[in-house]
Amino acid sequence: MEVILDFGKIILPAALVLYAMYLTMKSIMAKEVVKANLDYKIASSKIALPNRLQAFERMSLFLERLSPGNLVLRLNATNMTAKELQHLMISEIREEFNHNLSQQIYMSDKSWNLIKNTVEDVIALINTNAEKLEVNAKSVELAKLIFNEMEKRETDPVALTLSEVKAEIRDIF
Repeated sequence: MEVILDFGKIILPAALVLYAMYLTMKSIMAKEVVKANLDYKIASSKIALPNRLQAFERMSLFLERLSPGNLVLRLNATNMTAKELQHLMISEIREEFNHNLSQQIYMSDKSWNLIKNTVEDVIALINTNAEKLEVNAKSVELAKLIFNEMEKRETDPVALTLSEVKAEIRDIF
């Protein structure tokens, strides 16, 4: 019995020391994992951050170009019909949108969905006003209808989306 007691006096402190070493090593390893993850995030943000900034810049430019007023001023020609202007504006919007599709991977789903909805809203605005005109109407008449419709609206969907995109980029910094 005395041998078991002596053996217990040796084993119990050794087990406690071993358990303390285990807890210490576990804590050190956890800190190393956290540090490695942080280093990885810092390294990848050095690569991804410029790409995200560029994506937000491109989408801001796209939204500015998408504005009905800017579209009309940029694309309208005096000898065009309203139908030609309608097709040209929609074609321009879709082409630029498709060109910038890859930027969605750098943006939140909320911002990307706002951009998609704004594109559809502007296209609907153009189509709705073009339907109000006669077949051989001049492009100036379509432009007037679009400008009048934009004045009637309480909020400009393009400006609202642009402010949301700017708010998201501010949150990143």
